[in-house]
Amino acid sequence: MNNILKLVVNNSKKKIEEKYFFEKEELQVILDLYAQMVSEGSWKDYGLSISSKQVSFSVFKNAAENAIYKICKNFKPKNKNLKYLITDTNGKILKNSFELKGLLKSTNWKKL
Repeated sequence: MNNILKLVVNNSKKKIEEKYFFEKEELQVILDLYAQMVSEGSWKDYGLSISSKQVSFSVFKNAAENAIYKICKNFKPKNKNLKYLITDTNGKILKNSFELKGLLKSTNWKKL
């Protein structure tokens, strides 16, 4: 008898699913900040924007106005310090960092 051992390899090239949103911990940090700023009366509303390049959490003083700030997460930053950004209404980068929690805690929102 011939016993033949066959090795079967799954060669299918499935595309690895990429995550295009904030991680649970990141969103919790942002929502904690949002709750604090709402309780102080500084922020009134928020919105989320999602694209293949970045996700952003927009902050509004009034629902009828433009966003005063955007907290953005870049998915494929050219520089590691551009992973998390705080931008103004015009898209100008006010602050950036490779770590979200440190970025949000070090920001003086009243003077920004």
